[in-house]
Amino acid sequence: MYKLGIDVGGTNTDAVVLDDQLNVITSTKTHTTKDVATGIKNAIHEAVSSYNIDPAQISQAMLGTTQATNAIVERKNLGKVGVLRIGYPATASILPYTEWPADISKILSNRYALIHGGYEFNGDPIVPFSEKEVLGKLAEWKNQIDSLAVVGVFSSINDDQERRVVELAHEVLGDDFPVSTSSSIGSIGLIGRENATILNAALNKVIKNVTNGFSSALIEENIVAAKKYLCQNDGTLMSIEYAAKYPILTIGSGPTNSIRGAAYLSKLKNALTIDIGGTTSDIGVLNNGFPRESSKAVTVGGVRTNFRMPDVLSVGLGGGTIVRVANDGNITIGPDSVGYAITDKAIVFGGNTLTTTDIAVRLGLCQIGNPKLVEKIPLETAREVMKKIAGILEDGIDQMKTSAEDVNVILVGGGAIIAPPKLNGVKRIIKNKFGDVANAIGATIANIGGEYEKVYQYAQIERTAALADVKKQATSQAILAGAKADSIKVVEITEVPLAYAPGDTTRVKAKVVGTINNTL
Repeated sequence: MYKLGIDVGGTNTDAVVLDDQLNVITSTKTHTTKDVATGIKNAIHEAVSSYNIDPAQISQAMLGTTQATNAIVERKNLGKVGVLRIGYPATASILPYTEWPADISKILSNRYALIHGGYEFNGDPIVPFSEKEVLGKLAEWKNQIDSLAVVGVFSSINDDQERRVVELAHEVLGDDFPVSTSSSIGSIGLIGRENATILNAALNKVIKNVTNGFSSALIEENIVAAKKYLCQNDGTLMSIEYAAKYPILTIGSGPTNSIRGAAYLSKLKNALTIDIGGTTSDIGVLNNGFPRESSKAVTVGGVRTNFRMPDVLSVGLGGGTIVRVANDGNITIGPDSVGYAITDKAIVFGGNTLTTTDIAVRLGLCQIGNPKLVEKIPLETAREVMKKIAGILEDGIDQMKTSAEDVNVILVGGGAIIAPPKLNGVKRIIKNKFGDVANAIGATIANIGGEYEKVYQYAQIERTAALADVKKQATSQAILAGAKADSIKVVEITEVPLAYAPGDTTRVKAKVVGTINNTL
């Protein structure tokens, strides 16, 4: 039996096939197409046909995609969202969509209402919850919205009011109507959590198009028995059904796939990873085998949120990055790139645009295209460009390091050929022959993941009981995402005391992983 993994990047769409021992059987790299779906179909076809794999023997298919991110950035295919914030009158001074770019809030319909209810930080009700107000708004918005975002004040402590709104919404709008609750998506902080919940609701139509396109591409290649999964942005997988509820979790999955793939290929659990593509270099941190999570608020398409994201630094340096040499000898690198047009525009392929790949070939770091075409580049100029490339990477590494000590760096990505053999601050550079498709490998070898976060007051609940509860809830999420119950292991538990709150208040988060449940 085989596993098929696809990762859609800005320049290339990669695909790999692994056997049941997770050995790479075949890999391919194709251009990402404008409609994305065609690129996925092309990658699947090349990967399967190049090794004469029997489609019936492919039991699992995984997809890492940027389409959710692109939909928000490009303002395309987003659904109409109704926003119910449970927190009136306490939160009336800052309304939903505050500080949102006007173009995206207009697309999402800008329909919102503040409902009486919500909780204090200690779990006490602010004011009585009003079901009548909820029912009134749901009736008003019927047939006018595509999905609903429900946000309760301090629902991270008690989410019962959010859950009640879900029940009412299904009664009024239908059992299958998509509803997103903030307690299952964002972290502490009302506005950031609300923004993430609204975006999750808006992506409902997008994720349907993604999964339908993925399914169609598989069917065209007669891959009909494979169970389908999408990649989460923490380096784990989720079922198609789970992704339909939480499409926002696909945002940032590309870099995490590369980090997980780098870990698999290098057999390292702690290191820095650099994924050099055609346009950018993503520098990430491998921590105990998984991507390090960002501790900062995340802005997606101009919207500030607080849902989980990998800690990744992206710099404008890739294999297609344009190099400019002025008449006075001054050299600039990027940030623009020829992208997937590199095989037409780069000098080494017969074009007339100087790129970082041309420099790498000129210095003998790789052998692609026609090396004779770059012999006209002065060797001294090529060396100066390479110094600048090294400087860009070294600056990025310094920003991501947590100490002054030299670190191991795992170098992956199709553009890794442009990296110099040595970098300051780096103990060892690790490469692998399959490094150019590390992102697709990371998608294919991933386990199912589950995560849960809640605020507890240790003065009212024993710490051991709180930890047991958060593990139990994270395990439930993993099972819903498609994991075998008896395979789940705790990867990480974090406790963050909230100094401003009484009663030894602590934010607790658990992350678990498990193997795919093939019986689902």
